[in-house]
Amino acid sequence: MKILFLGTGRMGTELVKRLLGAGHEVAVWNRTLEKTAQAQEAGANVTEHPGSLADAADLVMTCLFGPAAIQETVLDGEILPAGAIWVNITTESPAQVTAEAEWAEEREIRYVHSPVVGTLAPARKGTLGVYVGGADPQARELAAQAVSSYADPDRLQLVETAAEAATAKLIANLALIITAQGVAEALRLGLSNGISAEQALGFLANTSLDWMVNFKRDFILGRDTEDAQFTTDAIAKDARLMINSSDLPLPAVTAGLEALSRAQQAGYGEHDFSVIMRREAREN
Repeated sequence: MKILFLGTGRMGTELVKRLLGAGHEVAVWNRTLEKTAQAQEAGANVTEHPGSLADAADLVMTCLFGPAAIQETVLDGEILPAGAIWVNITTESPAQVTAEAEWAEEREIRYVHSPVVGTLAPARKGTLGVYVGGADPQARELAAQAVSSYADPDRLQLVETAAEAATAKLIANLALIITAQGVAEALRLGLSNGISAEQALGFLANTSLDWMVNFKRDFILGRDTEDAQFTTDAIAKDARLMINSSDLPLPAVTAGLEALSRAQQAGYGEHDFSVIMRREAREN
């Protein structure tokens, strides 16, 4: 397929590489042109004027930071022609994607929301969780064909609406936030009683927090200095979406967001979110 891909940040770049590897013809755009370099090296064409390519694209895919970027780039930019299929990967609230779907329908654009679950490592391996939701079955199917290049087949789920896909993504990331906060508090409890961080992580073996410990042990102990897999800024944004999308209190998410916000205020916004497990164990 011919794909126009808007947004080549950390995740977007990895998705583009997988799409290219699956044989798709991909043109990319990013507000900061320098961030298209890796995608271009992988074989993507770079455009500074995405609207000029949207007519010829089978799919227009967006992987932007949030609703403000979608508003500026797509809704206000008027780059999508009637008949286009817009596959929006950007994490947003159910209300936001519903509004975008309505906006698209008014313009005879077919809208699919297809957020991903996972970090850069599974993106590179093609083992992400992916939800595909939208009212048009044909558009959903075409989107599913494209995203299968970076999805784990067992974790690729088609749902009926964009809002359902958005909710599923937020639920998945909710589990990530509250598990990280649980590990942070376990470390803090241990340190308050003379137990080192490494000992405490050992005591968490075979508990419900074990998977997070195995996932982030080296980050927690400061032994891994690789680029952030999932930044503090990104997951804090998602936490705010969760709280704003729920009519009922989410106290565990709220506690996690407080920890993430403290990390942001301390200058760790671009660091891996596991910084809250290191920092929270050593505060107060």
